[in-house]
Amino acid sequence: MRLISEGRSETAFRLIVSQYGEQLYWRIRKIVVSHEDSNDVLQNVYVKIWRGLGAFRFESKLSTWMHRIATNEALNFINEKRRKVYGNQVEIGEMLANTLESDVYINGNEMAKKLQMALFTLSERQRLIFNMRYFEDMTNEAVAEELGVAVGTIKATYHQAVKKIEELLKDR
Repeated sequence: MRLISEGRSETAFRLIVSQYGEQLYWRIRKIVVSHEDSNDVLQNVYVKIWRGLGAFRFESKLSTWMHRIATNEALNFINEKRRKVYGNQVEIGEMLANTLESDVYINGNEMAKKLQMALFTLSERQRLIFNMRYFEDMTNEAVAEELGVAVGTIKATYHQAVKKIEELLKDR
């Protein structure tokens, strides 16, 4: 059952792309790192949003729904890439770190790069939660809602990630 007519769906979709496109891109970019891969994943996200827009029932915020789609697509992309090319978390972290080092779209000071490199040592879940809390300034409750996990899990995972990053940055 479509809750939005076809003509309104197209208008709504255009507004979504113009208003949320950059946010969605950066959510994806923080997970997959590569600019080119981020654009590919973003296109898949747009397709899923387009297909699901008519059935969206406003049980959550539209932005939460779209960010969840973006996060899931980015994680699926990383998992598929790992399955095809790389074997484990360490190898995928090294691949992402190499991508960061060679990425012409990333510029910043040395400390920012060290932080990004430290992030690659985290598990995907830790990195995702850290990014959402630290860089996107989301509350524990908002992260928990978007990821569909308990607030306590978010707090514990974020705390573990921060401690690990602090240790790594202290050593560098």
